[in-house]
Amino acid sequence: MKSGLSNDPGLMKSLLVHSIDIGLVLALIYMVLVIIGERRTLWMVRGFIVLMLASAFSHWAGLKLLSFALNSLVIGSAVSMAVILQSEFRRFLEQLGQGEILQMFGHNRRVLPESDSIIDEIVESIKQLSQNRIGALLIIETDGPMDERDFSVPGVKLNAELSKELLQTIFQPKTLLHDGAVLIREHKVISAGVILPLSERIASRQLGTRHRAAMGITEQVEKCLCVVVSEETGSISLAEKGTLNRPLTSNKLKELLEQRLFLSGSEKNTKPFTILNLGVQIGTKVSRLISWMFRQSPSAPRKKR
Repeated sequence: MKSGLSNDPGLMKSLLVHSIDIGLVLALIYMVLVIIGERRTLWMVRGFIVLMLASAFSHWAGLKLLSFALNSLVIGSAVSMAVILQSEFRRFLEQLGQGEILQMFGHNRRVLPESDSIIDEIVESIKQLSQNRIGALLIIETDGPMDERDFSVPGVKLNAELSKELLQTIFQPKTLLHDGAVLIREHKVISAGVILPLSERIASRQLGTRHRAAMGITEQVEKCLCVVVSEETGSISLAEKGTLNRPLTSNKLKELLEQRLFLSGSEKNTKPFTILNLGVQIGTKVSRLISWMFRQSPSAPRKKR
């Protein structure tokens, strides 16, 4: 005996349409989260999503006046977000226009070249700086380019090939750029003299400026690592997601960098892209979004004046 659901093709079609509708909305939310990344502007996205949900509920409940007001707020908020996040939305439109749909879902993202030569150059330079007790701060991108607005001062553009000689030269005490951080993207030194926001966490206030800067930028942006060399002791630290791992030996630093930069990137690239994998990615991102939306807002770290 067939169930009532199978006897009603209209109901099955309605459920299918609604499932597709919900799936497309989740995919759109996922793409927005991908292009914005882990910036604190996600709190603005939270407010926008709440407005959209309230507008949908008011329309469903037949509250015409409230629905009109909320729809107007949603449109105004969308325009404001497009202005504030213009660089992210420009990248989104460029990828959409070039047909790079898979890249929006995190597929085929660029990672460091499949060679340990770059890590060797970084580790060797850090080892020499540590032995000579020369302070240093390196920002290493792990998942796409960072936005200059993440920095207090973007620094001086170099766009030079990465080498241990270049890194050691930049951080010599008598050079003009030694006080700031160096931004590393793939095999390039993009800029030097970058000034980073300082962490205001209580645990960080006993640390030096370089360590607080490393914690501060990794608190705000998760797609980067920071390597720190203490000027006073020569100790080596690695900051990730606002947490310092220290003290490290040069061998341990190399091991950690290989784990963070190469292995995770290789796993992403070798994993076959299927609809199932895409569904898992969207589900994971949406579950994080739901838990994040009901999480209490942390106090925003203040930037150094």
